[in-house]
Amino acid sequence: MPDIAPLRGRRDELAQLHTLVDRARAGRSGALVVSGEAGIGKTALLDHLTAQAAPHVRTERIVASQSEMELAYAGLQQLCGHMVGSAARLPAPQQEAIEVALGLCSAPAPSPFLVGLALLGVLTEAAEDRGLLCVVDDAQWLDQASARALAFVARRLDAEGIALVLAMREADEAFARLTPMRIEGLGHEDACELLRLAVPGGLDRRVRDQLIAETRGNPLALRELPRALSPAQIAGGFSLTGSLPLESRIEQSLVVQLAPLPEPARLLLLLAAAEPTGDPGLLWRASAVLGLGPAAFDAAKDADAFTVGTRVGFRHPLVRSAVYRAASPSDRRRVHAALADVTSAEYDPDRRAWHRAGATLEPDEDVAADLERSAVRARTRGGAAAAGAFLERAAELTPSPFRRGQRLIAAAEAKHDVGAPTEALRLLESARALPLTPLQEALAARMRARAGYALRRDRSGVQNLLAAAQGLEGLDPVLARDTYIEALAAATYGGRLGDAEQVTAVAKAILAATPAAEETDRARDLILRGQALLATEGQEAALTTLRRAQRAFLEQAPDFLELHWMWFASRAAQDLWDPAGLRALAERQVELARSEGVVTVLPIALSLLMLVQLTQGDLDAAEASCDEIDIIKEVTGNPLPQYGRLLLAAYRGQAEAAERSAERIRADGRARGEGYALSAANFSEAVLYNGLGRFADAVACAWRELPYTHELNLAMRTLLELVEAAVHTGEYALAEQALEQLADVTRPVGTNYALGLLAMAEAQLRSGDESEDLFREAIKRLEQERISIWVGRCRLLYGEALNRQGRSTDAREQLRTAHKVLSACGVHGFAQRAADELKACGETLRVHARASAAQLTEQELNVARLAREGLTNREIGARLFISAHTVEYHLRKVFVKLGIKRRTELQSALAGLTLAASSP
Repeated sequence: MPDIAPLRGRRDELAQLHTLVDRARAGRSGALVVSGEAGIGKTALLDHLTAQAAPHVRTERIVASQSEMELAYAGLQQLCGHMVGSAARLPAPQQEAIEVALGLCSAPAPSPFLVGLALLGVLTEAAEDRGLLCVVDDAQWLDQASARALAFVARRLDAEGIALVLAMREADEAFARLTPMRIEGLGHEDACELLRLAVPGGLDRRVRDQLIAETRGNPLALRELPRALSPAQIAGGFSLTGSLPLESRIEQSLVVQLAPLPEPARLLLLLAAAEPTGDPGLLWRASAVLGLGPAAFDAAKDADAFTVGTRVGFRHPLVRSAVYRAASPSDRRRVHAALADVTSAEYDPDRRAWHRAGATLEPDEDVAADLERSAVRARTRGGAAAAGAFLERAAELTPSPFRRGQRLIAAAEAKHDVGAPTEALRLLESARALPLTPLQEALAARMRARAGYALRRDRSGVQNLLAAAQGLEGLDPVLARDTYIEALAAATYGGRLGDAEQVTAVAKAILAATPAAEETDRARDLILRGQALLATEGQEAALTTLRRAQRAFLEQAPDFLELHWMWFASRAAQDLWDPAGLRALAERQVELARSEGVVTVLPIALSLLMLVQLTQGDLDAAEASCDEIDIIKEVTGNPLPQYGRLLLAAYRGQAEAAERSAERIRADGRARGEGYALSAANFSEAVLYNGLGRFADAVACAWRELPYTHELNLAMRTLLELVEAAVHTGEYALAEQALEQLADVTRPVGTNYALGLLAMAEAQLRSGDESEDLFREAIKRLEQERISIWVGRCRLLYGEALNRQGRSTDAREQLRTAHKVLSACGVHGFAQRAADELKACGETLRVHARASAAQLTEQELNVARLAREGLTNREIGARLFISAHTVEYHLRKVFVKLGIKRRTELQSALAGLTLAASSP
């Protein structure tokens, strides 16, 4: 290994690295991405860092290998496989997740984010005593699953005492948001000194300056390229210009230096380059298979190419790649065959399968089947990307065209699951010319439709999904149902930006293909048929089936597909004006998604729960749900639009934030062809402007939804806002039209919620006793449902009507109650409307100034809210994707800032706090 002499020209970089380690020793964490071209000095910096940090902090260092990129969690195994004993102290779901990921136990595939959280826990335990430095060199070669887990940890580091340093050539997307350190070439003076040390006899000045210019001060190039120069070149300055990239020229120089070695020593180096784990026992056993003795080891070590100690290592990562790339294909196959022979089929079957594939030239079903089994194991461990690579290579080595097609389709599905639809379509194209069974043809069509829709959310996507679903009928009914739901969801959410006829076409196809409701009790069958009835025949026809579907989702233990589609049942509860059903379904889906670690489902479930919390007047809880959604989006990249933030800002009367958010959501909806986004923006702005008393603006937003109320959901809810705004602006014909359409979507349902809102809307257009009776009916129904915001808004409207009639005493009674309810909910625009109307009645309210939580950061407020609910530090950490140490750190700061000493005081301390930073 390189000696640890002082580095020239790297003072600032070393200072930044050592600051990171000093912070870890003090209990604070951080991550740094060190990037730069090959040979620029990243490894030398890491050598210095680890050597100087080792006496002060625990140090773990690995070098990722290109040949390991297709093995799920191979990098994680190297980094923390020996630490996994501490996982026993983690919550059970996290412990299971990391043990499954590392192949230590069998269980369903773990959520990648549970693996990331478990990794954070394991590293936190390792940092407990004196801090931890984790160094990953050549991180560009990390397998995707390990890279994702490390990126997750890096983004969540805070108060654990962990310093994480990742060195790579270019910071890829996974690490793009981490603190960067770009390493550039040495300055001229330092480069000259390095050349002087590398070429003791001295270089011609022109050669020296040309080398420095061509290498751009790259230290490895300056050290290695002169070794490949002839004496005439060194002395006379003949042209050095080459057409190869610098990295290739460095590798070429290294190969030239190793060329004089005896053939057995070169083969030994190739063997070490092909075996990335650095296991010396494995290297000795494989070398014996190839007949390589001690003389080969001695020659390789004398050439300063590699070292053999507790691990096998090269003096620079480029030596490994240079050796492997320079080898002939036949020699590569020889060393992979030897490594496959000595790799345990019991303890390391996937690496053995990969070596066997590397040793195989012609199709071989035995090797292909071995790779397919590895793909299954990779899937089980949550490594869909690895499964795709195994299956693609298995397809290449499959003799039977029928089996090859099957494996190509499976590989395409794995590629699609990791967000690579273009790669999926490429593999499916390769399968077109192969003889496929009817089921394989149907599966390929389904994958083409799903990948195509992921790339282009256009009309053809819905058509292709529908055709794929119909093709699966009679072949795989469960998958057919799932595909039908995808088609219906795509058509429904496309709405006005898609093709209205498509919703009907998909729904009719579903009704023709699925069993009648009385013939099934499966949740997914019922919700599929119920939604199809809703789209074609309306609420009344769908009511019984949809309510059975809701009960089935609540009472049955759902499989993965049903958990994924439970949100469709929640949407049905919204369309049926059923807040209790919506709450039960949303809470159930949130509970299941959390307990099973299905983080892909959780944001949608939380967004539905947020709607319930909002409707029932618990805006603090709704904001906490939005916070959790944002945290999940940050760590997963989930593209779910911020509908919740928009609605919160609207109800709170935050005009600037709501208008800005609505503009973004409209643009995003149009770009994605999602009409639901336009409903969300129009509805939210109508709520905002009604709350602020800007009724003309509310009309301008709400009337846009009149042609689309058949889409139900937020479009039909906008009718309430339109009635209120149009009455205030004197546009009674428009208000009557909106009322008529509202009656069409509420009377068939007949719930207290639906009929209460209908009565409230109609009361505004009637007069005298009829109006008063309708207001009282609405208040009674809404109070029975405990829908606080609408109770407050109804009393506000009733008070305003009474005041217009000159009944100021009766008006004040309604308005006081309205103000109290709306203020308690945090609906400040409507509360201010009530206060203004009271003032017009001759009564001035004493408005208590609300405390400010601006001194709390957003993360501190998140932690404080969950602690207030009684969650432990570990539970809070799991909810917020941070470590228990970080939770404790934030809670200490919360206590100091709020002037409290115990968790029991959080309830009163947080009451009425506002946080400016939490607005969208």
